[in-house]
This record gives sequence, structure tokens and C-alpha cells, in this order.
Amino acid sequence: MLYDCIRPGIVQWKRVVKQFRKLQSMMDQIQNCNYAVELGKQLRFSLVGIQGKDIYDGIPTLTLALVWQLMRAYTLTILAQCTQSGELASDKEIIAWVNKKLEESGKTSRLRSFQDQAIADGKIVIDLIDAIKPGTINYDLVKSDGSAESNLENAKYAITSGRKIGAKIYALPEDIVQVKSRMVLTVFACLMARDFMPNMKEVTNGN
Repeated sequence: MLYDCIRPGIVQWKRVVKQFRKLQSMMDQIQNCNYAVELGKQLRFSLVGIQGKDIYDGIPTLTLALVWQLMRAYTLTILAQCTQSGELASDKEIIAWVNKKLEESGKTSRLRSFQDQAIADGKIVIDLIDAIKPGTINYDLVKSDGSAESNLENAKYAITSGRKIGAKIYALPEDIVQVKSRMVLTVFACLMARDFMPNMKEVTNGN
């Protein structure tokens, strides 16, 4: 269970139904869904009005509300494991890292917030990837006309390039183009985690 990766030991496995009973399969699954919501509340997720039955029924908005918070918590946990402090990075710290990385590599783009509409054309993500691993980006492929089609192509290229250098990005190109702040945060957090990986390996090898 992803919860156990986010906070080891939080899951009481005796409460998880692993084999569903033939005539009570639905009830067993709902029980697991109820427990998933309960665990989310223990991690202080915002799950007001969400019940296990909603997850079982696959109600899109309510299910995504839980899934997004799980993904965000998981991403920040992975990021914490990659940093020497071992602490979760705040939104401000991620933004500060992005801008420092861009500045150090001579890029002119800057990130003001995860709601920044400048994110829509994908260029800041592309610049950040090239800052993390210089030479990754072929800038001849980057569109600059600002059209919806070009922005989507840039976003697709950004995500493909990010994954190519090892970032575990699970956001969609549309998340960048539409500047969905919650998913945009995970893109930058995943890239930040990727940037810390080589440093952590060097520290490990040096010990």
C-alpha cells in the first residue's frame, strides 16, 4: 500500500482484507476503501465528505481528490529521501530550488508560483530539465508561437525529456498546459528529486 511508503508503519495490515470472500466481495472492498480514507485523514489529507463507498464506486472527482493527495505526499516523501536533511520540502523551497537551478545554468525563465500562467507553454519545465542535465533539450524542437497546439507539444516534449533523464513524472501534458497547480507541483518536485539523486550517490559512495 502506498500509504506504507509515505509513512512506514502507518498501515495496520490486519485491517486490510487481502482475500475477498466469495459472497461478500463488495463489502470487503468497501472496507478496504474505508480504511484508505481513514489513513488519508491520519495524514491530514483534505477528505471532507469522502467515504470509502465513493472510492469503490469510482466517483471521479472524489477519487481523484484522494489520489492526487497520495501522489503529492509520495512525491514529497521520495524527495525527502533524496535530500540530506530528510525533511519534506515546502512549496516555497521547491520554487526557490527551481529558480536557483535556472539562474545557475544561465536560463532566463523563472517560477513565481505553481499557479503561474507562464508555465502553460512548457518552456520553464524544458529549461529546468536542460539545467539539470545540460544538452538534454533540443531547442530546435521547442515551439515559441504561444498557440494552444504549440504549448501542448512543448508540454509533451517536457514530460518525455524529464522521464528520459530519470524523473518519475506522472503528470500529463494537459496538466502543464492548463496549469493545474497541484499536478504542476509534482512535476517540479519529481525533477528536484531527480537532481538530488547524483549527489546522494556520490555521498553514499564516499562513505
